[in-house]
Amino acid sequence: MSAPPPPVHNWAGNLAYASPRIHRPADPDALRALVRDTPRIRALGSGHSFNRVADSDHDLVRLDALPREIEVDPVAATVTVSAGVRYAELSAELHRHGSALANLASLPHISVAGSCATGTHGSGDGLRCLAAAVRGLELLGPDGEPVRLERGTHPDVLPGAVVALGALGIVTRLTLEIEPTFSVSQRVRLDVPLDEVAADFDAVFGSAYSVSLFTDWRGDTGRVWLKHREGLPEGAWRGGRPADTPQHPVPGMSTDPATAQLGLAGPWFERLPHFRPELPPSAGEELQSELYLPREAVAEAFAALRGIGHLVAPVLHVSEVRTVRADDLWLSPAHGRDSVTFHFTWLRDPEAVIPVIAAVEERLAPLGARPHWGKLTTLPPADVVGSYERAADFARLLERFDPAGKFRNPFTDTLFPRA
Repeated sequence: MSAPPPPVHNWAGNLAYASPRIHRPADPDALRALVRDTPRIRALGSGHSFNRVADSDHDLVRLDALPREIEVDPVAATVTVSAGVRYAELSAELHRHGSALANLASLPHISVAGSCATGTHGSGDGLRCLAAAVRGLELLGPDGEPVRLERGTHPDVLPGAVVALGALGIVTRLTLEIEPTFSVSQRVRLDVPLDEVAADFDAVFGSAYSVSLFTDWRGDTGRVWLKHREGLPEGAWRGGRPADTPQHPVPGMSTDPATAQLGLAGPWFERLPHFRPELPPSAGEELQSELYLPREAVAEAFAALRGIGHLVAPVLHVSEVRTVRADDLWLSPAHGRDSVTFHFTWLRDPEAVIPVIAAVEERLAPLGARPHWGKLTTLPPADVVGSYERAADFARLLERFDPAGKFRNPFTDTLFPRA
């Protein structure tokens, strides 16, 4: 009798997928038949989630072996891309066509469909999450047949179907907004007083097209990444001191994986992420959590986190603060409000880290915190769902698209229990 296959882990290595079967069809017809004939199935993307949002006790399917599709429509200013494509590949192809996405996450190694399904984001006062660029999508329903949704023809459905946690069906294609390609230069400012950032947050985060603050919350300063879009005016803020050598978001780590800095302009997709697409940023030896707060809560949040910096810093690689513009996607953590996000890259030590995540959430939850769908949280599912005004509408959408629960998993069941 042959031994069972070794378990498949997520990128961080903190969880092994419970699914007994992970399929990887290479043909669209085979995928449709698989979905039709499998009682319970979900899509698995690049595995960059830190919780079980993508996992299942039943079958999983990866889409990265299907034929690659990247179709640019310059007239409509859109690109239609197959779900298994990663942002690094999509971005390079768009740039070859003279086109760009407005925004990218810090990692370009993540899949387009998985990133959109969980509301993943970059940073910028005027930039929405990645999923807000979706103008249409195609998914396979329980019968394996494709369903096409467009913002123009399904305005009351698409906003609920984009950030959907994989629960409405197997997304196979997405159509995204694009714009003409542009250049970005990146600079880092060191020893920026946290008091200054909290007191003059709008000036700091409005000083470039994309801005990030890195800190450990125990010290009095942080480091600010400024990504300037060429052709747009720069803000007047100049706190701290300019870095004269390349930096990594985590102090002391090799800067080789980091995107080019020191004001050297380059294509958008080689500067908006923190990490170069051709190199992995790390070995995945980390855990992550992240909370979205209303932007107006930033000063209180800074004070709360600095108050427990002695708890946070010993189990932390680094924390990042970013801004996200509001959107209308029902389950987007930035739904209906301009947001500031507090991201934590922790040591991969769950026993030590989980109590600290709970301490962070205890202090930030009263400020209106919403956790990132793909990262760790200790907040009760009912509290998480209760922060979304359109949660009941999404629950009805679930029943409409998947009445038998083919695409559900324990993660979605705890959030949206079946009647």
